[in-house]
Amino acid sequence: MIYSMTGYAALTREFEGGSLHLELKSVNSRFLDIHFRLADELRPYEMAVREKISARLGRGKVECRLYFSLARGVQQNLNQEMLAGLQSLEAQVRALMPEARPLAVSDVLRWPGMFGDDGVDFASLGPVVLALADAVLDEFSASRAREGDKLAAVILERSRQMRAVVAQVEPLIPAAQAAFTAKLKQRLEEALGSADDSRVLQEVALFAARIDVDEELARLKTHLDELERIFKAGGAVGKRLDFLMQELNREANTLGSKAAVAEVTQAAMNLKLLIEQMREQVQNLE
Repeated sequence: MIYSMTGYAALTREFEGGSLHLELKSVNSRFLDIHFRLADELRPYEMAVREKISARLGRGKVECRLYFSLARGVQQNLNQEMLAGLQSLEAQVRALMPEARPLAVSDVLRWPGMFGDDGVDFASLGPVVLALADAVLDEFSASRAREGDKLAAVILERSRQMRAVVAQVEPLIPAAQAAFTAKLKQRLEEALGSADDSRVLQEVALFAARIDVDEELARLKTHLDELERIFKAGGAVGKRLDFLMQELNREANTLGSKAAVAEVTQAAMNLKLLIEQMREQVQNLE
């Protein structure tokens, strides 16, 4: 399987007294970077969920949201001791700082532990949390695999287009080399007065070597073969493909610098455009 680093999944588990909701979403990143947003009551389960995510994912910036919702009709009781403590602290602060903004009701209700006695035993939710994490990770991996398939199809299509460019320009190379070599030889003869002059033969040989792009075209095809092999192997392909994009771009640059005819120059530009399009997609693969 080929996995994208972009994915999303969310599930909810209902049980007596309320429901647990777990949401995962990710974007591309050089490494695995996991961020949690969860209620304080569920904080003890962060490490276990983190380990499950790390075991399933290799790269990506992942955001995990885990929260609990109380069932409708369940009475929530305020923590009276904490409420009295807040009231006392607010009075002390405002005595020293009369201009300070008073606590709003919404601030008090969001205070960690304010609903301490809600009838839910969070310490017993471990199996539910871990089972929910497994289910969400299954869906999350499936979404990343679907996205990975789409990215792979785009990249392989660009690879086919690159092969077509190489196949189109390759037959033009011998004739272009012969024409430019003949033109150079003629100019050197006019300047030096002799076609047998060793300097003429030496300059012609050097020029022929400088415009010879057979090696670059061969390496381009070899790199494209490797690209397709990597996709067939599957797994974590992002870093290998990123390196391969650099190699493809290097060969395209060399091809352009050694171009002896306009057709080869245009082919090099087309290749670089296709490589850049592939590189943009490769950045999203795990």
